[in-house]
Amino acid sequence: MKNLIYVLLLTFSSMVFSQEPKVEIGAHAFTTDNKHLLAVTFENKEGWHTYWKNPGDAGMPPEFEFSLAGEEIELKELEWPAPKRFNEPGGLTVYGYDGVYSIFFELNQDQIEKNALEPLSIKVKWLVCENICLPEEADLSLLIKSNANGGIAGKTGALPADLGQIKSSLSLLPTLKSESEELQVFIASSSKKNELQLQYILKNADAKTLKEDSNLLTPFNSPLLSFKDERLYFDREGGSIYGVMDVEWDGEFHDPPVPLPLDGIFPSPVKIDFLFNTKDAKAMVIQKDFKSFSTAGQKSFQNYLGNLEPIKADASTDNLNSTPSTQSFGSLGYILLMAFLGGLILNFMPCVLPVVSLKLFGLIKQSGATNQEILKSNLLYTGGIIATFWALAVAVLILKASGEEVGWGFQLQSPFFVLIVSAVIFVMALNMFGLFEFGTPAGKLAGSVQFKKGPLKDFSSGILATILSTPCSAPLLGTALTFAFTTSNFNIFLILTFTGIGLASPFIVTAFFPRLISFLPKPGLWMDHLKKFLGLALLFTFAWLYSVLSAQIDYTSLGIQINLIFIMTFFAFFLRRNITKNALANILAFSIPLALITATLTSENLNARSKHEAIVAQSGELNWQSWSEEKMKALKGEWVFMDFTADWCLTCKVNEKLVINTASFKDFIAEKEVKLLLADWTRRDQKITKFLKKNGLVGVPAYFIQSPSGELYNLGETISLHKIERIIKN
Repeated sequence: MKNLIYVLLLTFSSMVFSQEPKVEIGAHAFTTDNKHLLAVTFENKEGWHTYWKNPGDAGMPPEFEFSLAGEEIELKELEWPAPKRFNEPGGLTVYGYDGVYSIFFELNQDQIEKNALEPLSIKVKWLVCENICLPEEADLSLLIKSNANGGIAGKTGALPADLGQIKSSLSLLPTLKSESEELQVFIASSSKKNELQLQYILKNADAKTLKEDSNLLTPFNSPLLSFKDERLYFDREGGSIYGVMDVEWDGEFHDPPVPLPLDGIFPSPVKIDFLFNTKDAKAMVIQKDFKSFSTAGQKSFQNYLGNLEPIKADASTDNLNSTPSTQSFGSLGYILLMAFLGGLILNFMPCVLPVVSLKLFGLIKQSGATNQEILKSNLLYTGGIIATFWALAVAVLILKASGEEVGWGFQLQSPFFVLIVSAVIFVMALNMFGLFEFGTPAGKLAGSVQFKKGPLKDFSSGILATILSTPCSAPLLGTALTFAFTTSNFNIFLILTFTGIGLASPFIVTAFFPRLISFLPKPGLWMDHLKKFLGLALLFTFAWLYSVLSAQIDYTSLGIQINLIFIMTFFAFFLRRNITKNALANILAFSIPLALITATLTSENLNARSKHEAIVAQSGELNWQSWSEEKMKALKGEWVFMDFTADWCLTCKVNEKLVINTASFKDFIAEKEVKLLLADWTRRDQKITKFLKKNGLVGVPAYFIQSPSGELYNLGETISLHKIERIIKN
């Protein structure tokens, strides 16, 4: 379609407008640094421009034909000069040149000897545009002479021979470089059909780094890809520039068609060349072979961009917007839907299930309650969930304001917090086993033990459900959470509110439609046995939290003290239930665990890191090394698999069980000699948090593969051996 429009435009232009040349052209032969070169020089009239190899949204690059003695010859072409960016009518962005520029070709000795007898014929065609576009062409004849020093000389055309300017242009040509340490380039899937997204990061840079009339990255033509406009963002805090470019997949128009792979693995590597152009350095041509693309990275990356400062296309030192962008991928409505559905799915995750089961237990008892009682109980439970999500939002804002990097599940990185939650869960388990009477979300339960009613009990159950939900990263929730943790303060509250509504939604529905609980079994003596089963589930939750805590602290100094807390807590309740209800005896019994937990919470040893790396030490047959960005650089030249995990992350444990700890995974790693890096996020680690954030993630699990060339593959939150094998084998 683009070419058709231009053909029509050119036909009309050639009929209406006089063909007074808008471009003067000349050719010069010379020798420099023992190379024999031909320079074809263009001089555009003021206001007119011609085009680069990749003209952009429209246009045609110059075409060259060379012949000697009537026989067409090929000349080796040097890199073209770095182009400028022009905005044409209709919102088109094109790349090309104004003023004077030269395109260089290399001559070999055989061609020079033939030219001594016959002049070199040069035919050039180009398109030159202002408000209209005109096709022009020129035929030049160049006789090249050799001198006594082994050099050559010759000129032709209307332009004067300014050899100094031509050689100066030669010295500024882009140089070829395999990669740049400051520049990282990725490719990811897009929300649109048959589209990808080019994503890149330039470290240690700001708007002063950019040329006002050029792209930071300008892609060369690619047979499978069509590139759209560049969009740039400034990360003031990190001192980096982030870029994004939408890319259309043209493989379907090939014969035979080449469909865009759904699994993110290209059938054969896709080569893309970029012109990397900054103000303070000579332009570079960077070549990259992409064997795959991230199937989940586009949304996460766009989430992060939403909180950065957009840089206008005509970037200068003072045109940064002062307020963060509110741009999102797709729409805020889509993000809120993901937050709601993710919250709903959390009800079925193992970390939340024990508390939700207690609430369901309460619903069974409520089958005989009035509609007003059901409404009140469920809304209080919902209120506890929403209030806790709001408290988390406030904590996120406070930590961000203090300069901390924050991720999902951050509160479980605190041993102080984990110890308190462990104690609460342990006491709830004792309650379920009948050691004392304590209100549950539903009030009274069946059986001989009576539980007190009260709004505080329903509300506190909502709080606990929210606290226990954070180690889980439910499907769909990662997208919403990444956006929330990297966007405006208002959106943090909004998205976490919708996540809470999703978590509470089954009980919101039954609050307003109480007849829905009629499908549950009728109350009876069986509930007393179920109550003890739920107590066992709470003990399993306690055991998990205890293992998290033991990995976070120096267990050799605090282990006995923490064990005594729970032993003496059990003894205090047992004493009151089965031995004596004497007030003094009970006060003494309960004062011991209270004193122990107070001393532990105020102990400096609670915040001291373990002297061993718990997760790495437990890696078994796999030879894990501790992750760091320095270690990643040191392992360039080898395949590296990276696991970002935490002891409190149950989704991580599931992935380890299903993939990482299998014999097939171990055999494949050994066969391909893949190096293993493990990042332990059980305790807060700013380096890990920043790396995850830089790659569009705010929590664990997260998995990456680094190729021998240093290319990073983001595998997302879930992995399979098949996907790992395809990336490494291809």
